[in-house]
Amino acid sequence: MKLCWLDIRNADGAKNAIIEEGIHQRVDAIVAADPADLAAIPPTVKRVLFPNADALPEKLDDVDLVVVDPARHGDPADLAQRHPELEFGRFVEIVDAASLDDACRAARFDHWSVLSFRDPTKIPLEIVLAAAAGAPGSIITQVADVEEAQIVFGVLEHGSDGVMLAPTRVGEATNLSAAAAGGAADLTLSELEVVGLRRAGLGDRVCVDTCSQFRPDEGIVVGSYSHGMILCCSETHPLPYMPTRPFRVNAGALHSYTLSEQGRTRYLSELEAGGKVMAVDSAGRVRAITVGRVKIERRPMLAIDAVSASGVQVNLIVQDDWHVRVLGPGGVVLNVTELTAGTKLLGYLPVEQRHVGYPIDEFCIEK
Repeated sequence: MKLCWLDIRNADGAKNAIIEEGIHQRVDAIVAADPADLAAIPPTVKRVLFPNADALPEKLDDVDLVVVDPARHGDPADLAQRHPELEFGRFVEIVDAASLDDACRAARFDHWSVLSFRDPTKIPLEIVLAAAAGAPGSIITQVADVEEAQIVFGVLEHGSDGVMLAPTRVGEATNLSAAAAGGAADLTLSELEVVGLRRAGLGDRVCVDTCSQFRPDEGIVVGSYSHGMILCCSETHPLPYMPTRPFRVNAGALHSYTLSEQGRTRYLSELEAGGKVMAVDSAGRVRAITVGRVKIERRPMLAIDAVSASGVQVNLIVQDDWHVRVLGPGGVVLNVTELTAGTKLLGYLPVEQRHVGYPIDEFCIEK
């Protein structure tokens, strides 16, 4: 879980509403220029003073952490000796090579580093994160909006420890909290047994090409029904007659469900470049990856019927070809044309029905 700081220093009329929303969303800190704005903040939220003036206020009774610009307020280490009851952090604005060096030192040695990057490139942040690898402190990066926060959370696959956002309207704190929650929860996969195979004639199958490289035991879960999906393997493993495409899953017929962000299902036909799909490995570990392209082409189709130990019926319709593969227990790679009754597969069995992709507890029959 990444840290979320809300900067209310310039919130003006919306200040109280933003604070209330932030507390409700359990943000990690409220950042203010005036200690009076922090007086009513509950102890579950860190109260951060980030003064606009050159001098610190005389009274810091309602403050947990003070972020200072050393050029205006003094060195954080010296201030910490004078105020042992408080935490101090260092603010660095990165505008050139010298300030980038300052940010790297702060990230390595200061307990809190609040960084602001003048230029839109994320290369300076990558350099800071690399320099701070293994350091015990926390890096908070100032962001312009929630979209930038999502990018910052993923830089170098590690991301900044947190972000500081100055909301312009109510609702942004909620969106920021959702972005900070990161990837979806891991899935509990079930063992399925193949009970039937039949040729299903021609149909439109979907290859999902992503912007990421799949691991050998990783793919996406796909199924005809929302209550049961099968783990389809990527084209990471060698194939005859064609090169491997480790970014691709030959997923199934275009009507099929797969998992997207926030637990929502999407039809394969709905996926598009720039969207998200959930990659799942044989242990159920999940990560959101970006769709780069979707290829829909007419091919001969194969229907796979399987059942779980609890009796849940699962169906998947895929291209009827040897190079289309699914995963079995332990990440075993299985060619769909070589499946037989009794073959064990890995699958996911959601407990909720779906309405426009969202989980809902209602009566629904799929067959």
